[in-house]
Amino acid sequence: MPDGDSLAGPHDPAPDAGWVAAGPRMGFFTDTSVCIGCKACEVACKEWNDVPASGFDLLGMSYDNTGALTANSWRHVAFVEQSPPTGHDTTGTRFLGMPGPRPPGRDTGVEERTDFRWLMMSDVCKHCTHAACLDVCPTGALFRTEFGSVVVQQDICNGCGYCIPACPYGVIDQRRGDGRAWKCTLCYDRLGAGLTPACAQACPTESIQYGSLDELRERAATRVAQLHARGVPQARLYGHDPSDGVGGDGAFFLLLDEPQVYGLPPDPVVATRDLPRMWRRAGLAALAMAAAAVAAFVGRSS
Repeated sequence: MPDGDSLAGPHDPAPDAGWVAAGPRMGFFTDTSVCIGCKACEVACKEWNDVPASGFDLLGMSYDNTGALTANSWRHVAFVEQSPPTGHDTTGTRFLGMPGPRPPGRDTGVEERTDFRWLMMSDVCKHCTHAACLDVCPTGALFRTEFGSVVVQQDICNGCGYCIPACPYGVIDQRRGDGRAWKCTLCYDRLGAGLTPACAQACPTESIQYGSLDELRERAATRVAQLHARGVPQARLYGHDPSDGVGGDGAFFLLLDEPQVYGLPPDPVVATRDLPRMWRRAGLAALAMAAAAVAAFVGRSS
């Protein structure tokens, strides 16, 4: 039976969706501490999935020319620019140097770091355990795979758009001139052939890691402990907790700052969580109105 978090089911999504003898749930762990912003994942995703070009848009946002996850950008590499803290002397122009093996500001030690820095993150669909997009889809175009991921069947999608506001992360989007919803599939066709998703395969620093979700969570916890020991107390995990508002994500992240800095909601909640209670209250209200109408009619007749 569905638990209180969602209509979509409990914490083992593939068996709940009807898959018999499903294997371990698979997913992504993205370690943003080693992301270099090369966008190899964006290119690999587009090439393998034949995703249309997003256009060469100069957004004025650092080297970010995609802006967000869209129907034509299933991977989005965010470049978050952080200036020196308030009160730091910023007079004059300072050359940050050409790209090197270490990010700007990391040559003087973590405690003394006052220079400009980039936070880079390759964002993607989270493949939620409790996926509201599945709950609201009227045609069954969205389905849960045997790997625990969530995929849109384009031949069934009618373009109603209900899934778009239902997603707490704003991932799903409709393609212009098409109307149907599009998003990351976790390279479902590659998984069926025993291959690694294209983005993880192309990542040169292994910032994007693919594997069993349980194993990835253990690996991520170890990585956070390493960063804390190296003097990076800001390191934290996001989307890894099965007790959060979406039952944990199938694609989770190691962040070096608050989720809001990366454009992520701090406390995502599955949009359909309160639907049963809402329907019960609506039913009680309808019964009360019907009872009041009957009482008024009986009173007038007498």
